[in-house]
Amino acid sequence: MLEKLEIVKQRFDEVNDLIIQPDIIADQKRYIQLNKEYKDLKILVEKRDVYKELLDNIAEAEEIIADGSDAEMVEMAKMQLDEAKEALPKLEDEIKFLLIPKDPEDSKNVVVEVRAGTGGDEASIFAGDLHRMYTKYCEGRGWNVSIVDYSEGTSGGFKEIIFEVSGEDVYGTMKFEAGVHRVQRVPQTETQGRVHTSAATVMVLPEAEEFDVELDMNDVRIERTTSTGPGGQSVNTTYSAIRLHHGPSGLVVSCQDQKSSHKNLEKALKVLRSRLYEKELEKKLAADSARRKSMVSSGDRSAKIRTYNYPQGRVTDHRIGLTLYDLSNIMNGDIQKIIDELMLVENTEKLKEASEF
Repeated sequence: MLEKLEIVKQRFDEVNDLIIQPDIIADQKRYIQLNKEYKDLKILVEKRDVYKELLDNIAEAEEIIADGSDAEMVEMAKMQLDEAKEALPKLEDEIKFLLIPKDPEDSKNVVVEVRAGTGGDEASIFAGDLHRMYTKYCEGRGWNVSIVDYSEGTSGGFKEIIFEVSGEDVYGTMKFEAGVHRVQRVPQTETQGRVHTSAATVMVLPEAEEFDVELDMNDVRIERTTSTGPGGQSVNTTYSAIRLHHGPSGLVVSCQDQKSSHKNLEKALKVLRSRLYEKELEKKLAADSARRKSMVSSGDRSAKIRTYNYPQGRVTDHRIGLTLYDLSNIMNGDIQKIIDELMLVENTEKLKEASEF
């Protein structure tokens, strides 16, 4: 392990020198990539320093014990040896995980799309509940949430809502939310008190940066319209809403959140790039799945991943068989405990896979 960590230290020193070179700073794409690499390597180099210190402590303590000439020093050395040997396995496990190559997508911002599925009005209300849950969770993490486009349900909530989330390692966290979410509860319109089942689909797209996707604007038809829904006269009477039609893929993207046509165009282009980028990622995931069947991030949008049962106050994640009786807090954005468990399963899979090669 120490040999691997020395290679990491060499690369860290290289990157440290590179990111201050004028030609690298001038190349924005290269500079961003190296900065991300620097941050990841810095964590490993700090762990390497602690690891080396522990190994030195063990060697020093064993030397004092073998000498045995000073009883007091021997006693202290035994304590030092026990402490170091106890800390070593945990640190080695942390380093093993950090040495697994990181998915470059994990550090990206995301575009989240929540769509009402089966269940009519109740499904739209549930899509609204999920949007609120994610907004509260993201804001609690200090991430920025910004609505791109939405279509309101007839009895509240949304038939569809698209929003951006920006911050640190957003995709690496939010990717676990992609799939079909199911709710079981008595709808407000139900007079007999019967429990209905409705569903909403969540898509989490890593936000494509300009150099990830080459978008030929000749392939894009831009349509400008007035916004719909709430927003006051300035939003609803000016041609600020944007709809993009991408010829080669057939994708259509709308954005009407901002008063400015220019800002809406900027946001819509981000979403279009992200959807095109996700199409390429899907191909990569399909190729990877032949080698590794990940339970928690297969990318299968049709998979039912979670059930929210209101009568029992229960939330069940079907991928890992996790059930929590904490529905109220979870719907208020407290989903970290679920994400932590999903991450643990994925990390265990990655470690197992790394040991096979």
